[in-house]
Amino acid sequence: MQGGGYSKQAVKLERKIIEKKRRMHMKSLLLQLSSIIPQSQPSGSKNALKQKEILEEATSYVGKLRERLKTLENEKTEMKMKMSMQRNHMTNIIDRKVAVQVQWFDDCMRIVLMSTLNKSFKLHEVIRILGEEGAQVIHANFSRSGDKIVFVIHSQAISSRIGLEEKRIKERLEELV
Repeated sequence: MQGGGYSKQAVKLERKIIEKKRRMHMKSLLLQLSSIIPQSQPSGSKNALKQKEILEEATSYVGKLRERLKTLENEKTEMKMKMSMQRNHMTNIIDRKVAVQVQWFDDCMRIVLMSTLNKSFKLHEVIRILGEEGAQVIHANFSRSGDKIVFVIHSQAISSRIGLEEKRIKERLEELV
């Protein structure tokens, strides 16, 4: 009879040890979880997060991350569509002899001039027109691919109070080329 009682005690002791290891493992996992989620309270204070609060914070954080991921995926899809449309538009423009494209980015204006090698224009005249319209050239470069050449000119207004008129600049550049 004592042997049977001994085995029950051994089983209880073994269960206690297993349960203690499980609790320690869960505590370790919660500490890891609390260290990777942003918290509103510092972890060393008296008000350190309790288990329930850690799990609620983690759930909320994962939800926010999912929303952010959806937003970024939507933005990526929109950007791909815009780039595809722009690529098609550029191809159509390049098929003509000379094309002018004027784009605004914050306080900077980008002018893209595309032409074939047999239809040329003088770059200094483009820069002169920009100067007359109150633009200062920041950067200019060109690239050549086969019989096509693309000039890209970045400029900004000499005076931010006066600004630049995109439509007028585009009209004058189209007249030039």
